[in-house]
Amino acid sequence: MRTSARLSIGVLARQAQCTIPTIRYYEEIGLLPVAARSDRGQRSYGEAAVKRLTFVRRCRDLGFAIDEVRELVSLADQPDRPCVEVRDIASVHLKQMRKKLQELRELEGSLTAYVASCDSACAGGAAVDCTLLDALTMPSQLTKVVRNGCCAGSLASVVA
Repeated sequence: MRTSARLSIGVLARQAQCTIPTIRYYEEIGLLPVAARSDRGQRSYGEAAVKRLTFVRRCRDLGFAIDEVRELVSLADQPDRPCVEVRDIASVHLKQMRKKLQELRELEGSLTAYVASCDSACAGGAAVDCTLLDALTMPSQLTKVVRNGCCAGSLASVVA
């Protein structure tokens, strides 16, 4: 009877395209089963660990939080559970991601306006007169540049 090949932590890391400290961390928090140990105390993994680690890494690449990954791992370990549970977790995550993307677009617009204001109003002058630096001293809400007159750039807060 043939036994499956055992993998060292380094081989596992290469096959799953992650780092050794990441593997140790995922073991520590329970996303990856604790490895068997050789007589010399070295971790030893099977092919299932490659699949599990790849699964966890892909979830993290997609931005799932550790708790969401834990739920997805639990669902993967219980194949009789309904697929809709997986879909629901992904759907909530997608909704959160879309909200973050919208916030990033708004921030991009603000930063674009700051740079344009600096280019037109004060670039080449003293930093003390920089409209971009002024924008960064405003309260932590979205701001945009409002044009007053020909070249003057002033900043106004925009309530999101």
